[in-house]
Amino acid sequence: MERLSVNPYVVKRLHPNLELPFEINDTIVARLAPGWNLETLHASGRLFLADHSYQAKYPRVEGKYSSACSAYFYIHPATRDFLPLAIKTNVGSDLTYTPLDEADDWLLAKMMFNMNDLFHGQIFHLANSHAVMEAVYQAALRTLSTVHPIRAFLDRIMYQAFAIRPVGEDVLFNPGGFFDQSFALSNEAVRRFATEHYPLSAGPFQSNYFHQDLVARGLVNCTYGPALASVPFYDDGNIIVSSLRRFTDAYLRAYYPRENLIFLDTELQDWISEAANGAKVLDFPASPLVSWDVLVSILTHAAFLTGVSHHALNSGTPASTSGVLPFHPAALYAPLPTTKGSITSLMPFLPNMTDALSQIALLIRFNRPQLEDSGGNLVHMFSSSKFLAGGCSAVAHAARLFQAEMLEISRQIQSKAFDHNGLAQGMPFIWRSLDPSKIPFFLSV
Repeated sequence: MERLSVNPYVVKRLHPNLELPFEINDTIVARLAPGWNLETLHASGRLFLADHSYQAKYPRVEGKYSSACSAYFYIHPATRDFLPLAIKTNVGSDLTYTPLDEADDWLLAKMMFNMNDLFHGQIFHLANSHAVMEAVYQAALRTLSTVHPIRAFLDRIMYQAFAIRPVGEDVLFNPGGFFDQSFALSNEAVRRFATEHYPLSAGPFQSNYFHQDLVARGLVNCTYGPALASVPFYDDGNIIVSSLRRFTDAYLRAYYPRENLIFLDTELQDWISEAANGAKVLDFPASPLVSWDVLVSILTHAAFLTGVSHHALNSGTPASTSGVLPFHPAALYAPLPTTKGSITSLMPFLPNMTDALSQIALLIRFNRPQLEDSGGNLVHMFSSSKFLAGGCSAVAHAARLFQAEMLEISRQIQSKAFDHNGLAQGMPFIWRSLDPSKIPFFLSV
């Protein structure tokens, strides 16, 4: 279930028309899903893939080891639970593990996958939120006056937006820097991942809209397989995105009471053109922009990237879930096994005390606990007196409604608890990464 919450940007449902990336013995599948095999799970739209095999080609830090796992997940035909089926390492002996293996073997396999997933989440968020919104914002700085309402909107959500650049170059992704000190994959791997995945998955603007992305990957509203019983990222994210869209709609109506005014706004049209053509934001709406709904979608997605998506993967998430030791190591410290059943202890694979503290210290740096008291959290995204200054009463009213909705969503998330089966949203842990009271409204570093 971490694939549907902690890092929801990797897993996808395998369409029955697609070829399977690797095979599993039918006897093994039948023991996990009685009466079924890999082909029937696939044909019925119950099979999912999370693929980190691309990491096999990335350079590693000396003395550390890494896998490049691909994993199958499936919807159990009887219980509807979303469960792991197999993990393939794609390096060394290229072993494939299943829940039927010895306990230490299967636990190590899950730790290896979590290691690859942690690397993905931390670098994907850079390409998906920081890089995309930097380009969109730079296009606005070049074309929109400082008193333009779209500029005011972007100025607000892009608070401290470029701080990652000097910090990343100077201390985080420099050779031997904080990243190299904890992760198995090096700072060069970071740059290669961002370069390769920006055009493929992280960078496209419209196809990464919240609902559009989840539908495209078969996680919600799937037409070729059964519905997932729970998608925590969708459950929490959907109510936040809906509130963002309501505010954005009200904000734009205050300044564009008639839709044709959008087309007549030359600064706005220049921004759209600059973003798509000058800044080359991938999959950005084309100029001229004439649709009210398209403009609302652009700004809603911008606010989603800075105020929600970023924090689903970064900010407090690594320290609280995706990077928590011992099950989420940033690196392995012993070579991967060449055969199954050969592990006598998991300890050699794990960081020693010094390396463990190094990982914890790195990830906890991204926490921003003081924001709740200083007005820097998502609750206050549109409540700044500077942002509201000069605006009309309709915008102030919409901002108050948004703030009230965020507080209620925060209350709901904080009140999550385990049910009689010991689960919360179908998970054996309580996930609160999108609590509006705890996450920044901006691209925090």
